[in-house]
Amino acid sequence: MIEKQTDTRNETLRHIAALMMNAARTAPKARGVDNLEIAMITGTDIDRLADKLEEMSSQPGRAFFTRDAGNLRQAGAVVLIGSRYETLGLNCGWCGFATCADKTAQAPAAPCAFNTNDLGIAVGSAVSVAADHRADCRVLFSAGVGALALDLLPGCRAILAIPVSATGKSPFFDRKPL
Repeated sequence: MIEKQTDTRNETLRHIAALMMNAARTAPKARGVDNLEIAMITGTDIDRLADKLEEMSSQPGRAFFTRDAGNLRQAGAVVLIGSRYETLGLNCGWCGFATCADKTAQAPAAPCAFNTNDLGIAVGSAVSVAADHRADCRVLFSAGVGALALDLLPGCRAILAIPVSATGKSPFFDRKPL
């Protein structure tokens, strides 16, 4: 039997995305507290997210969401990594408030600095797995905004999306500026 790469591509990308999710989960986290939600979407769920980005592209400053929706449609899988906004009780002041209690009382919607830091470390771990497996990927803030609007990771206040592809030319670079 002969199996061509184009025949096994989506299965391979789902496998790589699963490894990316594992890397994000095991990435270091402040105080060992895991405030992350991690998931993969494929198939029609990618189209649903791309449709949402196209819908949101009419909002001021978001015209580039249409380009990013096109990138999503070229992916075999999309990894979503989101963070809940929960303080860690460190009273570090990095969020601009003297104590975690002050931040929670005065700005409950603001993230603890460690929430977004942990999100970034997890995303870095995930994309390194894609690179190790020679899969193309790109971190998309826009698709994270769309995932939030669709409530794809309930309880999360920030999400970053990582579409993954394996074609002769990466669809995520050399993109046309808007």
